[in-house]
Amino acid sequence: MGSLPLLILLVTGWQDAPPPPDPQQLVPTSAPTNTASDSSDPITGIGRLNWAVKSTIGPASLLTGVLSATWGTAFNHPKEYGESFDGFAKRYGLRLTGVATSNVTEATLGVIWHEDPRYHRDTEEHGFGQRFMYTVKMTFLTERDGHLAPAYARYIAIGGTNVLSDSWRPNSDRGPENTINRVAMGFGGRLLGNLWEEFWPDVKPHLFFFNKH
Repeated sequence: MGSLPLLILLVTGWQDAPPPPDPQQLVPTSAPTNTASDSSDPITGIGRLNWAVKSTIGPASLLTGVLSATWGTAFNHPKEYGESFDGFAKRYGLRLTGVATSNVTEATLGVIWHEDPRYHRDTEEHGFGQRFMYTVKMTFLTERDGHLAPAYARYIAIGGTNVLSDSWRPNSDRGPENTINRVAMGFGGRLLGNLWEEFWPDVKPHLFFFNKH
């Protein structure tokens, strides 16, 4: 049921309505603090769907899933799944369904506040430290109508889906403490995704197996 709103966006091709011009933007001001790319177009319904798919089964998400399932298997949490490969697969699948639900929810609710869930790289000539802090900042913020704002849809998506998932999780993975841990891991996963988007384009050209002709 959670994917229905995005399917509607796909069929209708709904594009977020552009906001009215801000009179203050017509007056010269100091340089903006937002270092994200200004060349990005407003996200469309199809764009939201593409983002949800990429954020669920893209390289960064799949790698994070492997790390998460490996950690859970090593410490046998939840214990109902055991420490076998079958338990690893169950943990991987459980996380994947949660991530998919969260991403669809964020992409859909983001329409309400004109939030763009996509990550836009830092385009300034900053060093590693500043770029890293930018990825941390964008874990909790989003672009809204051309400026940065709290990512309300993300807060609801990560928090809400982890609370609701208590109804189908194993007994040892339920309760407030486990829910808080999953919410923290959800934002940690978003940070890893931001780091991938920010630094992978710089690393990739230096890897020999990507430069073979």
